[in-house]
Amino acid sequence: MNSEWAKLEQQLPAMLEESRKQAAKGNVAEYIPELAFAPADALGITVIDLQGRMITAGDCRLSFTMQSISKVYTLLLALMDNGEEGVFAKVGKEPTGDDFNSMLKLELVEPGIPFNPLINAGAIVISSLIHGADPDEKVERILAFFRKLADDPSLSYNKDVYLSEKRTAHRNRSLAYFLKDNEVLDEDIDVEEVLDVYFKHCSIEINCRHLARMALVLTNDGVDPHTGEELIPRRYVQIAKTFMISCGMYNASGEFAIQAGIPAKSGVAGGILALVPGRYGIGVIGPALNKKGNSTAGVDLLEKLSQAYDWSMF
Repeated sequence: MNSEWAKLEQQLPAMLEESRKQAAKGNVAEYIPELAFAPADALGITVIDLQGRMITAGDCRLSFTMQSISKVYTLLLALMDNGEEGVFAKVGKEPTGDDFNSMLKLELVEPGIPFNPLINAGAIVISSLIHGADPDEKVERILAFFRKLADDPSLSYNKDVYLSEKRTAHRNRSLAYFLKDNEVLDEDIDVEEVLDVYFKHCSIEINCRHLARMALVLTNDGVDPHTGEELIPRRYVQIAKTFMISCGMYNASGEFAIQAGIPAKSGVAGGILALVPGRYGIGVIGPALNKKGNSTAGVDLLEKLSQAYDWSMF
């Protein structure tokens, strides 16, 4: 392990620069207008091990919003609030084979619940399950949870990105009202309030260190390796990691499982949360995306690292 860490320290910067070339094959997300300002050629990574050692390379200090990466942790919070039965009465456990913002199977496949918690429809339902008297309290609980995991009490959401999402979220609004009409969202739930919670947790602003630290808790089965405190029950971490393997990289999840074989979750701001179970938490940023919505350079780097160091779970 120590020899691997030494090699990683030595080789990571050069591997990152090689993968950076893949950014030219992608494009920065523009459907949320505020995301279009991100530097398309950026690529950064942070790796943290269970002893607290950290390796960084590239543009790892670049700030970005979590977007869909946040769905992993709102799922965990919803499980802690409602238990498995309460959550999976409302969302399924299977990949969709459709785009992350598709509503196709909601109408075609009974019982009409979202296929999994990591697609937009599923994450909107999960947002409705977070306990709190009102949207502000729910967002504060989410922020408190994320701050503890990231070990940064200043973590907050980016108001410009939040407002940009809110103004342009016509598809998500359609999904939410369809879910309400299908009675997946309960009768007493205000759709706009649920969407507000969803937009805000997607807009939480982080960097690669935050992401690697949040991944490290999952790597260690829900226990903070630095304090020994259980932040998430182990069973719920198992569920989250399984979803990351099966659904975490949108419609490229199967390909990523074959090429890298590690749990990961991407977001359209270009971030990737990844982990090597029992060993490392990893945070990556590369804003240029491929057609599946994943970072072109970030995916390339994680696949190269996994293959070079034999990280695949399979």
